[in-house]
Amino acid sequence: MITLKDKNILVTGASSGIGRAIAIMASELGATVTILGRNTDKLKETISLLTGNGHTMHTVDLSVSEDIDQLISQSIAYDGVVFNAGIVEYMPVKFLNDNKIDTTFSVNFDSSVILSQKLIKKKLLNKKGSLVFISSISSKLGVAGTAMYASSKAALTAFSKVLASELASQGIRSNSICPGIVKTAMTEQANDVVSEEELQKAESEYPLGYGETTDVAGLVMYLLSDMSKWMTGSDLTIDGGFTLK
Repeated sequence: MITLKDKNILVTGASSGIGRAIAIMASELGATVTILGRNTDKLKETISLLTGNGHTMHTVDLSVSEDIDQLISQSIAYDGVVFNAGIVEYMPVKFLNDNKIDTTFSVNFDSSVILSQKLIKKKLLNKKGSLVFISSISSKLGVAGTAMYASSKAALTAFSKVLASELASQGIRSNSICPGIVKTAMTEQANDVVSEEELQKAESEYPLGYGETTDVAGLVMYLLSDMSKWMTGSDLTIDGGFTLK
């Protein structure tokens, strides 16, 4: 019942992981997909996995305003945008510095704000469209070492809610998603620094285990589709039951 047929969808951070899974699933549901990322080779891998024709890719650094301007100048109007680009870096508060704060917020928050602002100003969001911001359950937990990551994601969730109010008159919806730990190449690299026993113990805290990228992508498809046309300003947790405790 969920279809994205005849919809133009933009996905940031589509080089790998959750972003790649979102792009693939959107194409399978009939969307024409535009993917963004900083790694050209990985973007080419993603686009080769998409179903159908007419998909495009752009190698851009969304933390650079000029790159966003160039992208906007080439853009069509979108029916849905998924703001997935982000970085994960852990550091205790006592070791933070201006550069670390600026870098984290620039990628995780500022880039999505600036991109959405330019899309709105240039009228590149179709009426009854859908914006989906990928936040994180870290924004709700207060785990040591995640101050900047968690704060940037919390800011993204708040921004999404404000957009929901401002764009409602155009029928444009804005929602955020807070995933728990999802199995990606990034999490698999943890094997290099953490023992298998520690990894299993960490996963045991998730009643349904760690998620797959397709688990998050499936929820995104619902939010992009007309099936969720009465949902806006929501912040949805998808974490395999981790926050039940």
